[in-house]
Amino acid sequence: MLGPETFRFDPDGAIPNSHLPLLVYRQAAPAANATGIERLFTANLWPASWRNGVYPFHHFHARVHEALGVARGRASVLFGGPAGDVVRLDAGDVVVIPAGVGHCAVDASADLLIVGAYPAGSARPDLQRGRPRDESGIRGLIAAVLLPEADPVAGRDGPLMRLWA
Repeated sequence: MLGPETFRFDPDGAIPNSHLPLLVYRQAAPAANATGIERLFTANLWPASWRNGVYPFHHFHARVHEALGVARGRASVLFGGPAGDVVRLDAGDVVVIPAGVGHCAVDASADLLIVGAYPAGSARPDLQRGRPRDESGIRGLIAAVLLPEADPVAGRDGPLMRLWA
């Protein structure tokens, strides 16, 4: 497996983002197989939580990191807030989003199916929509999120463990 693509985002005034890089693993999961992605994530200590798409508005999670596995279709997702980077995701791709990093679907195929997961033992996912009333409190929540025990794609020895150390 090739290492993931990495993206870094500075705070943009509305989205806090993170010092940790966003990771994009190309063709790392079984395409057209949501159950296979759920098994991959769960085996690597990121229990699969949901199936759906990506919200079409800027948002981030202050209490938890998130993994998205594209089971079917394709999407263009804007990461890092309004001034961030658009990344095209295709079936089989996995993206790992650090707490605080904004994401927003800008385009998606009608058949898009995403499997979402969070690290084992993490807090319950929250949904923040930019310009928080208490910016320092949000930054504190993000800073307190623990690093995961494993990479959702490659387990305890996966690239995330080195890239997020």
